[in-house]
Amino acid sequence: MTCTLVLGGTRSGKSGYAERLARDSGKEIVYVATSRAGDAEMAARIAHHRERRPAHWRTIEEELSLAAVLREHCSPQRLVVVDCLTLWLSNLMFCDGRDWPDVGEVTLPERFHQEHAALLDLLDGGADGDVVFVSNEIGMGIVPWGALSRCFADEAGRLNQEVAARADRVVFVAAGLPLPLKGGAC
Repeated sequence: MTCTLVLGGTRSGKSGYAERLARDSGKEIVYVATSRAGDAEMAARIAHHRERRPAHWRTIEEELSLAAVLREHCSPQRLVVVDCLTLWLSNLMFCDGRDWPDVGEVTLPERFHQEHAALLDLLDGGADGDVVFVSNEIGMGIVPWGALSRCFADEAGRLNQEVAARADRVVFVAAGLPLPLKGGAC
């Protein structure tokens, strides 16, 4: 398994870069979309992403069970694009429908820990095929206001570090320009 992590900020071009890697691979593409259309604005974002992907790419929409989907769809003849880890993380944080406190300690759902561990176990054990993960780099600004926002920023930073440590290649994208951080040229 070859693992690539593509990081960047909002509208940095990270998804487009990951999609170019997929197109250039010459492999069958499976695109795993982790977002959910909770409102009209998010539905429009999802539609935009769908429109720019080639029609022959297989799309799987999975909000929570990412490791299971990767186990099922990774193979030597395929490249799997996961867009994106931070939306997946957000889905896991809210998967049990609880009301979050405005202040105080944030306790993450058990499923959060299970799915997070399952993904890292999969990366540690390897899987057949290539995977390109897209994730937001959100730790370059100020510390967010509120316990929930800080928890999300902390967990996103930890996840990015954990995936980057296991990845063969890590690329940071800013203004549409890829900057290799690990594993050589872009």
